Amino acid sequence: MSNTTLDGKQFAEMILQGANHLANNAKLVDALNVFPVPDGDTGTNMNLSMTSGAKEVKNNKVDHIGKVGNALSKGLLMGARGNSG
Repeated sequence: MSNTTLDGKQFAEMILQGANHLANNAKLVDALNVFPVPDGDTGTNMNLSMTSGAKEVKNNKVDHIGKVGNALSKGLLMGARGNSG
């Protein structure tokens, strides 16, 4: 079994790619939302929250994985929308 590690730079890239993928599919997630009420904005709210987190990560200039995680959590908190926040 090989030992693999994840560094801050890779983690940041994963966040940015994930946020981009969510942004491209927010309407699909909106359409899937049925619980507890089909309000149709889950993808939109998730996208807004994640975009805020990704923006904070992108502006973070440190590659330490803990600092990337801190930047993500700050961005998610500050951009939280709806139940997705």
